[in-house]
Amino acid sequence: MNTLGQILREHRESKGLLLRQVAAAMEMDTALLSKFERDERKPNKEQVLTFAKYYNVNADELLLAWLSDKIAGEVQNEDLAKEALKAAEKKVELFKRKKK
Repeated sequence: MNTLGQILREHRESKGLLLRQVAAAMEMDTALLSKFERDERKPNKEQVLTFAKYYNVNADELLLAWLSDKIAGEVQNEDLAKEALKAAEKKVELFKRKKK
């Protein structure tokens, strides 16, 4: 499974675009875009949605990668990471049921 940065780079390269072209179109610094693509910095949700529009790709694909990167980054060094993720999955379902 690819990280958001890898996915962003793949979309940019598949369209034959340079970092500076995408950065200019998205009104961001080229260095920041480069850090996003190298997974050194994480974009916020609004930026992810902007990338989806710019590259004309399914927003859910990018949001899933963004969110899974955030979660994995938070728990990666925890011994109980897998068990915590399973528990969190159950809690998400519980929260969804409570909202209905």
